Amino acid sequence: MNSPSTWTGRTACALQAAMRMSNEAFAEHLGIAVRTVAGWHQKPELTPKPETQQLLDTALEQATPAVKERFAATSGQTADVVAEAAPSEGDEETRRAAADAELRLATDANISAALDWLDEHAAWSPGSARREVASRLARLDIRQLQERGSARGRVDQRSVAETLAEYYGAGDDKHGRYCARVGDTGEVETSMVTRADWLDLGCPLTARHDRLTVTRTTSGAGTALDVDAAQRAAQRLAETLAMGTRLVDMPLYRLLDIDVSPGSIAGKVGVSRFVEYAVTMDLLEGELVDAISAGVATEPGAMPLRDKLLPDLASVLNVSDRLCAGGPLALCAIARPADPFRGEADYVLLVQERSGHVLNAARRLAVIPKGFHQPMTDYRADAKLGATLRREVEEELFGRDDIDNTLSNQRSADPMHPSRLTEPMRWLMENPSRLRMECTAFGINLLSGNFEFPSLIVIDDEEFWQRFGGRVEANWEAAGLRQYSSLDDELLAELIDDVAWSNEGLFALLQGLRRLGEIGGDRVQLPSIEWEVR
Repeated sequence: MNSPSTWTGRTACALQAAMRMSNEAFAEHLGIAVRTVAGWHQKPELTPKPETQQLLDTALEQATPAVKERFAATSGQTADVVAEAAPSEGDEETRRAAADAELRLATDANISAALDWLDEHAAWSPGSARREVASRLARLDIRQLQERGSARGRVDQRSVAETLAEYYGAGDDKHGRYCARVGDTGEVETSMVTRADWLDLGCPLTARHDRLTVTRTTSGAGTALDVDAAQRAAQRLAETLAMGTRLVDMPLYRLLDIDVSPGSIAGKVGVSRFVEYAVTMDLLEGELVDAISAGVATEPGAMPLRDKLLPDLASVLNVSDRLCAGGPLALCAIARPADPFRGEADYVLLVQERSGHVLNAARRLAVIPKGFHQPMTDYRADAKLGATLRREVEEELFGRDDIDNTLSNQRSADPMHPSRLTEPMRWLMENPSRLRMECTAFGINLLSGNFEFPSLIVIDDEEFWQRFGGRVEANWEAAGLRQYSSLDDELLAELIDDVAWSNEGLFALLQGLRRLGEIGGDRVQLPSIEWEVR
């Protein structure tokens, strides 16, 4: 058969699917990098380089008749799922999305891992999850999913916090929801459960103070899924495929025990798998937000998944007996010199608008960086919060694609070795005093059950912004990046009052600003922030 006149990421992936190869095997077959193949899956409209076009031509020419037949069907987007999932005639975008989803179901190693996990934990026979997800994928209406996403985006932070306050009621003798009074603008409430001695920690993220330890590095048996939970998991995977959401079955730290106090973070973590989180605890947010959006009941007994997985405050706090994932997120403050156009010396504060393609806090405002606490190659050393934050700075602000495990597998023995660092990070690491990282608080999010470690990253040396300010650029997880001046108390008060925040993002912003007000000197003029636990 003839090769396409011009290969794209989509047609290259169609050939991969026809050859029934993983990303790694297809890359090796073509003689290219694995990240190139991963990039085709993420950017199907991408046009490969001319030399890569030739490699794809050769691969197709040398393929067996069966592969060519499968390629013709897939690249022509004639799979049954396309016809069934796109009932409106002539909608090319919908057809392409459905075809991409079918292709990913056939080739994505992470989706395959999720399907195997679902078969095992739902006690289904091998292959049952794939058939169930394929059946659901064929019945999905992508436009309806997009409309639901828009409806979810209209449910604001305050509505979520108020609904969860009603569901869980008042706190106990020590724990309660984090609330704050900000200047003269009134009160803000969050869904973050915390307590007085978990706040204003001022804990340097260095070995002496950052002392989370890993107790075991192998994933346990995990949660057994009943019929309803298994069906919800299958639906989540189908929707993940249909909407092009990234899902990578990476190891993930789970919190088992916590002991924090001002100046100290200790506790124990184990290791789980991201797919277990994605099809269990991560469904809680969607269930609640959909109920709020539809105006239906949200009291105890009305949300089956929440009633089972996180029914009361005791279950929220009992992290050792449930899957409790999460991680650090940090307000980033970078010193800038005085400028004749902008004004006096200050800190630039960075805020992100989260992409719709992330699983966590999609389409919400958040501080940056924000990441799941997870190991890379050294499970014990990576259990330190500072290890995750440094990695997230490299990935989310300085563009290190090779440590983004949603794009490729980690093959480096030491991905944060000085020789591999970006130029901005290497400059910071040459003198450790240039990069100050502190944990400002600890809390558990009622929305998801996740643990959160709000933090503050401060770069005091003005030379950094002069040399590298133009190199700071958010990665795919952000739809946009905003900057604020630490001297602009008026706009910062307005920012705090924005209902587009994620609850954990607002928690981190407020605690970060409180700490920056203590250490920032003449560079800051911030609104007053007084917290309350209720």
